[in-house]
Amino acid sequence: MTTSHAVAARVLELCKERNITINLLSTQSAVRQSTVNDIVSGKTKNAGIVTIKKLCDGLDISLTDFFDTEIFRSLEQEIV
Repeated sequence: MTTSHAVAARVLELCKERNITINLLSTQSAVRQSTVNDIVSGKTKNAGIVTIKKLCDGLDISLTDFFDTEIFRSLEQEIV
């Protein structure tokens, strides 16, 4: 799994846990819906940390909470 796939999976996981839609997350985080859609669909390969921080703010979690999961712990290096 790539980092971009892990970010997408984590966003979807958090939305599911909170029973919210991508649209509501977009509103709560002040991130354009098209940007969130591009992240979760995999179209965006490199979501910026500022965008991820805004999503975390909208979800009322810290960056640590976002990244401190098995999905990120198990990522392999992507150096090409």
